[in-house]
Amino acid sequence: MRGRKVIYLDSAATTPVRKEVVLAMKPYWSEGFGNPGSITKIGVKAREAVENSRKIIAECLNARPQEITFTSGGTESNNLAIFGVVNDLVKKGVKIFDMHFITTNIEHSSVTECFKELERRGGKVDYLKVNEKGIVEPKDLRKIIKPNTVLVSIGYANNEIGTIQLIREIAKEIRHARKTNPALLFHTDASQAGLYLNLNVLELGVDLLTLDAQKIYGPKGVGILFVKAGVEISPIIFGGGQEKGLRSGTENVPLIVGMANSLEVSRKDFTKKADKIKIVRDYLWQKIQKEIPEAILNGDLENRLPNNLNISILGIDSEFTVLCLDEAGIVCSTKSACNHDEDGSFVVRALGKSEELSKSTLRFSLGDDVTKNEVDYVVKILKNIVQKQLTLVTV
Repeated sequence: MRGRKVIYLDSAATTPVRKEVVLAMKPYWSEGFGNPGSITKIGVKAREAVENSRKIIAECLNARPQEITFTSGGTESNNLAIFGVVNDLVKKGVKIFDMHFITTNIEHSSVTECFKELERRGGKVDYLKVNEKGIVEPKDLRKIIKPNTVLVSIGYANNEIGTIQLIREIAKEIRHARKTNPALLFHTDASQAGLYLNLNVLELGVDLLTLDAQKIYGPKGVGILFVKAGVEISPIIFGGGQEKGLRSGTENVPLIVGMANSLEVSRKDFTKKADKIKIVRDYLWQKIQKEIPEAILNGDLENRLPNNLNISILGIDSEFTVLCLDEAGIVCSTKSACNHDEDGSFVVRALGKSEELSKSTLRFSLGDDVTKNEVDYVVKILKNIVQKQLTLVTV
């Protein structure tokens, strides 16, 4: 593989930092390195960089700057959204065992594990099932919302199979439920949606929204939580009271600047970028269908992220396949990089598919620069790896 360009098809896990983002961050590592909480000139300069970044991000989301809270990434933002709601209610005298929560059975672990912890503490959680294409039926939500439901958390786009939830329709159901339950809040993890989907929070109708810079060609270690004006949450990290008291700790200026820059660049002509990459993604699926007819699509082909393709090939060892592809200079994955303890994909199982299919999944999440010529090479190598494994199975 020496000298060969790596073909990166794992953008759902993380993305490289754009060159312009690196340049935007550069002054704040060793020149404008001041503490944003300081009243000195260098501190004021750092504070200006943070607040300008907050303004840029707010504009990208059609939000107000004061509605943007900086965190260390998607996981912390999800934790702050969920436990922030709970902590605020506890402060107001509501007991956890009197709270009801709703999420889905295909959420990212940084959401699912929060609700499992709340269950351990006595909270009640309903896990909405998705259909065979990985989509939640909004009307199903109406059936399980209760008078004591305090939070609904449903991801915008799934990190494994890329299916896009009907967030606006879900928000309508929640608004309907607020007629009798005005305290009900709606959170969405939009970490996978930042490159190609509408992020206008007013149009989406959400109260809390998570974004992660590393998914949009920005730096690792920084994210945001949008908290709609009037929504009350309490902190999960305590200290100096930074970020309006919601997230104590000295703001990481270069990373914050990098996130703002990466989001701003990503939002420019994002629909055109989506259309362009969808053409390459569809070409990949067509080639796989032709060369590897054993491949089965997971999720809805149309209602999914334009760069995502998740397949199962019964009879292969998915991890072995990923390693073989890696040796050939092709980077993809089996499932979410965050699910280390799972045996197979729980998301694929949630679609009603067999345990065997869940263990033979491959996730291709294309980057912006992947070409059809590279796709031809990927399918050629993949076909060879698959055929060798299937031959051994039948011997």
